[in-house]
Amino acid sequence: MKIKSPFLKEQFLKRYLYIIALMMGSYLQGQTINIAGTSWTVSVPTITEAGNNYAGTYDNPAQLTLSGNLPGSFLNLLSASGAKITMQLAPTSWNSSLKLYAKRSGGTTKINGLCVGCTATINGGTANYIEILQASAVILSTITFSGLLGISNSVDYSAISVQLQIGGVSVTIPAAAYSTQVVFTIAAN
Repeated sequence: MKIKSPFLKEQFLKRYLYIIALMMGSYLQGQTINIAGTSWTVSVPTITEAGNNYAGTYDNPAQLTLSGNLPGSFLNLLSASGAKITMQLAPTSWNSSLKLYAKRSGGTTKINGLCVGCTATINGGTANYIEILQASAVILSTITFSGLLGISNSVDYSAISVQLQIGGVSVTIPAAAYSTQVVFTIAAN
């Protein structure tokens, strides 16, 4: 089919791209990440002079719990690379000398649908605390999937416990109420 008019060519191209976007949008489903837990308020003793009357590092006694779903359309895109759970600071009132860290423990996966020789595992983030940065996202852990995709496949992940830690508390940081949010994202690795 030859189209001579530049206007018609542009309209044809727009329709063609629109149809492709519609087809892909109906095929792909979004992966989800759910976070359960509460806000954490750290009580730091009044620091009046340098010394050892404060810890400098504080752990959150309550953990966050991550869970969600990776749909089959997303698993098709992953191939052998897996998905990554990243985290990043979104400070509202923060001192750059303060450092926030996270560490993962636990986590389970469940493969849904008909799948031959399939496995899904959660890896990384358990050995040491990982600093959560403001400038860029850092990987907390990965979820790898292998096997032959069958019918109506998806992977549920749950019970991923995240322990937070704040460090850098010092007499040199002005006394104030500091706050930040941690943004968790799941995407192809």
